[in-house]
This record gives sequence, C-alpha cells and structure tokens, in this order.
Amino acid sequence: MLQDVLLTDEEEGIKEEVRAFVKKDVPADLLKKMDRDEVTYPREFVESLGKRNLLGLRFSKAYGGRGLHWTAEIAALEEIGVLGMALGCAFSMPSIVGEALHTFGSEDLKDRFLRPMLRGELVSAEALTEPRGGSDFFGATTTAKREGDHFVVKGQKRFVVAASGADFFVVYCKTDPEGKPHQRISLILIEAEREGVEAKHLYNLLGTRGGGTGRLLFKDVKVPVSNLIGGLNEGALIFNAMMVPERLTSAGGSLGLARAALEVATRYTNRRYAFGRKIRDYQAVSFKVADSITMLDAARAITHAAGRAADLGLPTARRLVSEAKKFATDMCWEVSNQAMRMVGGIGYTNVFPIEKMVRDARLSQIWTGTNEIMSLLIQHEYYKEVLNDPNPPRMSEADAEEAHLEDEKVYEDDEMWTKGW
Repeated sequence: MLQDVLLTDEEEGIKEEVRAFVKKDVPADLLKKMDRDEVTYPREFVESLGKRNLLGLRFSKAYGGRGLHWTAEIAALEEIGVLGMALGCAFSMPSIVGEALHTFGSEDLKDRFLRPMLRGELVSAEALTEPRGGSDFFGATTTAKREGDHFVVKGQKRFVVAASGADFFVVYCKTDPEGKPHQRISLILIEAEREGVEAKHLYNLLGTRGGGTGRLLFKDVKVPVSNLIGGLNEGALIFNAMMVPERLTSAGGSLGLARAALEVATRYTNRRYAFGRKIRDYQAVSFKVADSITMLDAARAITHAAGRAADLGLPTARRLVSEAKKFATDMCWEVSNQAMRMVGGIGYTNVFPIEKMVRDARLSQIWTGTNEIMSLLIQHEYYKEVLNDPNPPRMSEADAEEAHLEDEKVYEDDEMWTKGW
C-alpha cells in the first residue's frame, strides 16, 4: 500500500494497533444498530478508545495524548474510517474539541475536561452551525452576555453531532454585537447538564446515523466566565485553528470509507461470474478498480502531505488542508458509487454495506465546510502564494515566440475597444 511509503515505523505501529481494535473489538451489530437509529450515541465505543489511549493522539502526554504527529492520526483515521462516518466522527471529535482546549484552554479547563475527554470518560461536541447560518459562520446570532462572573447564553445551534450524548459543548457565541464580524465571536464551554441547555430536535439523516445529531437550544444558560476558551472575542482565531482538525479528520476518515467500499467491490468482482468469466476480466469492471485505487492513493498522498504541512506550520498548510478535505471527500463519494456500479443491483440492497457507505459518503462533502467553500479557500490561498512569492520560479510567460509584443497583451478594457473601433 502507499502507506508503506508514507508512514514511519512508529506510525505504522499505530495503524496496526487501531486496525486490530477495529477488527476485533467493534462488533458489526453496533454498526447495524446505529444505521437503524437504535443507538443515540456510541458512548461505549468512545470509552473503549479512551481505555486504549487512542483518543487525541496528537496531544501531549501530559494531558493524556501520545504526543504524535498528524500523519499518525491520519493513519489511525483511515482504519477507523472503514466503520463509517458516524464512528469516524466519534473518534475525531476529541481531536477537534481538543485542539481548542489544548491550545487555548486554561489549565483548569484542561484538568476538568481535556484529560477526562482523552480518557473516554467525557464526550464532547462542537456547536457551530446555526439555523440561519450555514457557511456564514461569522453571522452567528447566538449571544453570550456577561453579567458579573458569568455569561448568559441565548440562541440555537444545529447539526451538532452528539447533541444528544455529549457531556459538554464548545459553543461559538457573539460576545460583542457591535464589533466587526471577525472580532465579535468567543468560544465558551457549556456543560450539557446546565439549566437551559436542551437537545431540542434530533435529525433523521440519510446516512451517518447513530451519532445523536440534532439542534441545541440555549435558553438563558448561565455559564461561569472561567469556561471561556481563549480570550474574549478571540473566537475567529480559535475557529481557524480548529478548522485544521475538522477538515483533516474528514479527509482521513474518507480514506477508510472509500477503501472499505473498494475492497468489498474488488472481492465481489473476483467471485462473481457473468457469461462464463469472472467479471474482473472485463475491462468495464477492472478499469473501475484501477481508477478507484488511483484516486484513493492520490487522496492518501495529499492528505498525508497536508498533515505534514500542518505539523510543520507551513504557510501552505491552510491551502493543503482544504485541498485534502475537498479531494478526499469527493474521492470517497466517487469510489463508493463506482463500487456500487461494480457490484450491480445487489449493491443497492442492504445485503452488502455499499449502499450505507454511499449514504455516509455524501455528508463528508458537506460538513466541516462544504467543498464549495474549500474551493474558495484553495484559490484564495493559491493567488496569494503566486502573486506574493518573494522568489518566484522561471517566468514561463517570456518563453512564447512573440512574448515581446506587449501591445497584444490586453488585460483591461481600452476606450478604443469599448467604442467598437
């Protein structure tokens, strides 16, 4: 596998450790019950990961992590991803919420929430999207007004994974209504048991079921000022930091789901006969396998590269993380659909898990920033890189035969042309 080239011995060990856990300790019955919405939230799964010290792998050992790199977490995520998006999200949430607590939280918050979260004793959730918000994050209307030593929080958040099941939420709130969009948001930790916190509605989802996804209502919730993560009105700074694990975990989990779908289809095509031959012998089928594994390997490479860039804090990390999220989730959708086409009609039934994988894959292109938003970020960052490069490469524009004809290089309207000369 391409991972043999990408992973260090230590990262290979983590991959094998997680693979063994997924093979031996996660019953198929759990996945089936979650897809039937018979499980609200897979708390026992999170507890099992915590007992094995498999949550928040990137965080320092002082708080219960393993002090590993993103590339190790991505390798682990691929193995978890074969279980589907819901369990992949349950594995990833401590990495996402942990980013805020580990980087910006006070020692008190780390003691009370980060440590037990990484032990699997507390379940966390992120409350970001609002009913009228969607991709307009900085248009949030949930407010937190300071009154003495506490905030009073009012508002709603929706599409919150573990809205039912989490012990605490990290909630983006408007704390300076008069401030500029990027300077009026704060991140506040709110315990689920506080008076006024309610999981108002749980959604019936196309896929990614069993994660307790719902809408949260905050009705005059009193929260101690000490639950503020980072500084007042520093929510934009924290948000931008959290988007790295949000999007890299989406990419990493998509690698596993796509791989699982492709493996199911590949084994099927080696057993299924048509017209006296295995269907893998027909190019219409075998070329789908070739295209799919090529896309999967390409997505693996860019995701690991993005993880490495994030570890190193490179200026290109923001673009590469966005590329990884976009490319890997689009790849997952395409490969899952190709797997269904290879398996044929029986793949559209629940005799095989491919139909569930297709349903799961669709969400990955929408959450943690839609892939259209990823395209906006990618092009924006690339323009900055090209136009502001202090040491640009060879200017290939000058290599054209008539490159010297500057009069022929028209970049904007000229009065002569606009008058129809």
